[in-house]
Amino acid sequence: MNLWFRQPLYTKIFVMLALGIIVGYILGPQATILKPLGDAFIRLLKMLIVPLVFFTLVSGVTKMGSPKELKRVGGFIVLYYVITSAFAAAVGTFLALAVRPGLGVQGALGKMTELKVAKYSVVDSILNWIPTNPVQAMAEMNMLQIIFFALLVGVVLLLLGEKADYVTKFMNQASDVVIRITELVMEVAPYGIFALVAEVVGTIGGKMLAAVTKLILADYAAIIIMIVLVYPLLLKTLSKVPVLAFYKHISPAMIVAASTTSSAATLPVEMKIAQERLGVPERIYGFTLPLGNTANMDGFAAAIGVISVFALDIFNVPISAGLIIQIVYLGLVLSIGAAGVKGAGIVMSAVLFEALGVPQTLLPILAAIWPIIDIPHTTTNVTGDVVGTTICAARYNELDWDVFNGTKTASENRPVSG
Repeated sequence: MNLWFRQPLYTKIFVMLALGIIVGYILGPQATILKPLGDAFIRLLKMLIVPLVFFTLVSGVTKMGSPKELKRVGGFIVLYYVITSAFAAAVGTFLALAVRPGLGVQGALGKMTELKVAKYSVVDSILNWIPTNPVQAMAEMNMLQIIFFALLVGVVLLLLGEKADYVTKFMNQASDVVIRITELVMEVAPYGIFALVAEVVGTIGGKMLAAVTKLILADYAAIIIMIVLVYPLLLKTLSKVPVLAFYKHISPAMIVAASTTSSAATLPVEMKIAQERLGVPERIYGFTLPLGNTANMDGFAAAIGVISVFALDIFNVPISAGLIIQIVYLGLVLSIGAAGVKGAGIVMSAVLFEALGVPQTLLPILAAIWPIIDIPHTTTNVTGDVVGTTICAARYNELDWDVFNGTKTASENRPVSG
């Protein structure tokens, strides 16, 4: 037993993940008896989301040192998030056009007499980022509004400087408190993951239409391209970060993302890895990761491309060049607006169908397979966030290579709040 508790977190997660697969296969549908354990773990993670995002984002902005530093890091990471999300949407779209998963089942869910492509309002979407009541935004876990308010508070504290010294110290200390709570919660992560994986393996059935199977394959192929080709290429060309070592470091976060299918729930793990294994300073990851957690959903962006082509084919809608451009655009803006919690993709798919002007009758099918396709989506979302954060730190010579290479621990450089 002592040997078990001495193992690092990622080893415990790997072991319990494998055990969860075995137990889920043996128990089958009866694996639902483990659901309360998995639900408890999810609730603990969700408990952390709002305070973690708010305090770490405010703290991260104040630690930039100056508005100029904020502009430098913020400008880079926002550009990175926009470009990778748009590229992911394009990858998903063109893969689906190559596979055409909806062909052969046209009219199965009804027919359309004409296509009425609704317009996605960029203005309304941006206005919705501004909270009318920050407390209500926190209560409702409206992450875009929380991020907007946190950024505003952080920028003002940065501009006030010494005048707001006490408030700045409080924000930094509150961030330390929440991160410490996160570390305690992560001690039970292997057991929560065990329950979640066992339940999924035991309850997901294998009855799927050939068209839906092709949809899943196209979706997974798009994700593989992002994780295996695009991100490694970005790491090598933009930062010279060794790819294999990077993926080894972030593997615990990828496992938590895959098992919880919640980007928000994985945020605590990402932040811990960024500091303790990648050597990214808190003033960078405290800003880039909470922002990316809500505004950078590469996996979902790729899925939007696949789902759009699938839906248009099912309803026998000709796909023009203009419509392809619109799909990629929707992949970008809808992925930015998607919350990093379980089930958010289904809701945003309904928005997608409304924007494309196709019936919502495909939605129940997506809901049925979402647990399967959400696994790679969330993994990609999280991976993309950490890739961008690491590239940003490396490009500005902020990455601690000694920590990355394991020659020293992050605690040796961790500043003491006071």
